[in-house]
Amino acid sequence: MVRRRRRASKAFKITYLALVLAFLYVPIAIMIALSFNASVSRAEWTGFTLDWYRKLFHSEAIISALKVTLEVAVLATAASTVLGTLGAIGMYSMKKGWATILTNVSYLPMTTPDIVTGVSLMLMFVFMKIPLGKGTMLMAHIAFDTPYVLFSVMPRLQQMNPNLYEAALDLGCHPLKALYKVILPEVMPGVVTGALLAFTMSLDDFVISYFTSSTDQNLSMIVYSAARRGVEPTMYALSTLMFLCILMLLLVVNRRSRLEDMSN
Repeated sequence: MVRRRRRASKAFKITYLALVLAFLYVPIAIMIALSFNASVSRAEWTGFTLDWYRKLFHSEAIISALKVTLEVAVLATAASTVLGTLGAIGMYSMKKGWATILTNVSYLPMTTPDIVTGVSLMLMFVFMKIPLGKGTMLMAHIAFDTPYVLFSVMPRLQQMNPNLYEAALDLGCHPLKALYKVILPEVMPGVVTGALLAFTMSLDDFVISYFTSSTDQNLSMIVYSAARRGVEPTMYALSTLMFLCILMLLLVVNRRSRLEDMSN
């Protein structure tokens, strides 16, 4: 009787997990398959082709959007990595009360809905009379990327021996030199993980980018504009490449997190 219940429970868990995975990934699998379909129609399969990928890389609008996406993602990742790392070090060295307040405030960009963040930043830029374009998109990406770096570095600081920095100072090391000779090597795994997360979030963002840029478009905005006119097979190819890039980055982040947990 007990074995039957265990078998039934195990079968239910497997079925439930299979249904969840199917609900999440079957639509993506269909999109990837359609990106190789020779037919423009979604209703029939007429053969395998790579024409949609060739057309994708010959589209000036998509190449321009790709350049904007990569420029913003790289610059936002670099800026947010520096700000997030320095912010984490500063918060870690503060008194507990102030550190707790700043930690709770830093969680807000991660928990606030994207549409609220996008509209708020757009209103701020309009109020300050800053033209909406690539520059405002970059500033917006830095704003929501920084907390991901901050909360990736903070656990590494909490695991670090606080006496190492003080020992370096006692031995005559300059505070700035002690920062990059003692602290940064200790927290570097968290810095790299945070940078990868920031790059992933910036690469994938649509809502905040849509509200903070009216002239330059990234890839997500191109896909949205194309969907309003009617989805072309080139958009399947573009979405497939975006999905694979983000999947690879997430796998790298998860791999690094697992190695860090094993080392601890």
